[in-house]
Amino acid sequence: MKLEVRIHGRGGQGVVTAAELLSMAAFDQGLHAQALPSFGSERTGAPVMASCRISDHAIRSHDPVSHPDILVVQDLTLLRDSAVLAGLPEDGIVVVNTNRDLADLVKGGLEPGPAQRWVTVPANDLSRELLGRPLPNTALVGAVAGITDLLGPEAVASAIRRRFAGAGQGIADANVRLAEEARHLVMSRARGSEAHA
Repeated sequence: MKLEVRIHGRGGQGVVTAAELLSMAAFDQGLHAQALPSFGSERTGAPVMASCRISDHAIRSHDPVSHPDILVVQDLTLLRDSAVLAGLPEDGIVVVNTNRDLADLVKGGLEPGPAQRWVTVPANDLSRELLGRPLPNTALVGAVAGITDLLGPEAVASAIRRRFAGAGQGIADANVRLAEEARHLVMSRARGSEAHA
């Protein structure tokens, strides 16, 4: 088993933290994992990318993920640059932070591959409700965990609590809840689409 995730966002959205949380949750489940930040300009709002590899075997590769199984887009405007989708396989999964549905994105000019699975998650909206500001990273970590069913909610919660231990119990609890809500959202949508298939 091997899972490669590439995360695109903007400075200040917690892109690197998201990759770290996925790898920490994988470690908690006895898997091998690595988080790989890829810094360019680090100023707030500048495009940022990070990657995460998870495997049940030792990971020998340390280069950035070029062909992700899952691509996470933390800012919808980044999809204006086709390079964000580079290397995504025909059957890859794209998780997009937006409150718009896929049909609306397609009308706007987005062209998903026929076998690709696109999942929209209103991560900013969920984050505003629980944290008071739009920080989408923990919601999208929860969504990835729900889509793959590889990382259990306990492992994700434990990773979040460790990562945000210094921010206070309330912040950690809110981020755990945010990840859980996003996880439940994508899992319930998947069940609904299977029921209509």
